[in-house]
Amino acid sequence: MYTEQQLSRYPFFKRAFQEDRINYVLDTLTGVVSRQYILGFVRSLIEAGTPFTFGILDLDNFKYINDTYGHHVGDIVLKSVADGLAQYLDGYGVAGRFGGDELLWINLRDRAYDDKKAFLNALYNSALVVRRNVPVEGCDPFITGTVGCATFPDDAGDFDGLFGTIDKTLYRGKRKGRNCYIIYVKEKHADIQIRHIARQGLYTSMRNLVRMFEMVPGLKNKLHSVAPVMIDELKVSDLYYVDRDRIMRAIRVQGVREDVGDIDRLMIDELFASNDLSQVEARSPRFYGVLSKREVESLMVVRIGMDNEPTDGYLVCAEPHNRRLWQEEECALVFFLAKLIAARIRIDGEPFSGNDW
Repeated sequence: MYTEQQLSRYPFFKRAFQEDRINYVLDTLTGVVSRQYILGFVRSLIEAGTPFTFGILDLDNFKYINDTYGHHVGDIVLKSVADGLAQYLDGYGVAGRFGGDELLWINLRDRAYDDKKAFLNALYNSALVVRRNVPVEGCDPFITGTVGCATFPDDAGDFDGLFGTIDKTLYRGKRKGRNCYIIYVKEKHADIQIRHIARQGLYTSMRNLVRMFEMVPGLKNKLHSVAPVMIDELKVSDLYYVDRDRIMRAIRVQGVREDVGDIDRLMIDELFASNDLSQVEARSPRFYGVLSKREVESLMVVRIGMDNEPTDGYLVCAEPHNRRLWQEEECALVFFLAKLIAARIRIDGEPFSGNDW
């Protein structure tokens, strides 16, 4: 929690404390600056012509934490992240709460691109803010976040323009799969409209998938047809399939052939999604070895088959170097494709075998 002494080093807050007590200036839950005052601070810097970098941090899958562990745990997580962000910025910046699971931050030190990149790399790897477990009684959820940021006056000359740029970069980060940061670069982001980068509706994605799937004959061709759509929607490097012989192949990259014969032991349910591979190691050591060799940190596996019928194979999303949290709509899309494949196998009687690959 910020103290009056910490914030009074900035003229805006020193003036604020002449009229309001600190409990009016701080957010009651997190102890960082409240929405009203953090936005007031930003406006005061702009009015004074003071250069600074402005960013927004959105916690990934915060609703899942509340729904799974309860709002009490969610409150503890949010306060812990806010505390970490305030500590990380101490001496050259201020953190505040925008609302919900979104935090704002002002960095008065780093304004050049390379300096901002170093600041954000350290933020993600400092074990103070995100990409860490937050121990709470009975659980320790792993927390990630998405950041968008821009600099005044380089990227925008007024409050509305500046806020618009960080909003745009935040949505770009979400579109890339979350758990990342985006620094505003005019050449890359100036012409982007949020409505174009916000995720399209799940119905539209499924409809497009069906159209691509039905355009070509044969399972091999169908997989190659839908792969670009799936890779773009999921923001993954590749999509893999495991055939009836439990051989895993990449759809986009040729030459990938891995024996994952014990993958069935992992699949207690029709879908497995996690960024913690400890269960994979315990249940399916051969499959885990394949993933480890590729430095995979985030995994989604979906069974190909109809209810109460033999398994025809699996679809696999295996992301290296990224402890990603899979979104519900992403799981739904892969599950839908797996059912399309299973239904086509039943209609055509066509085996889903690597021999046809």
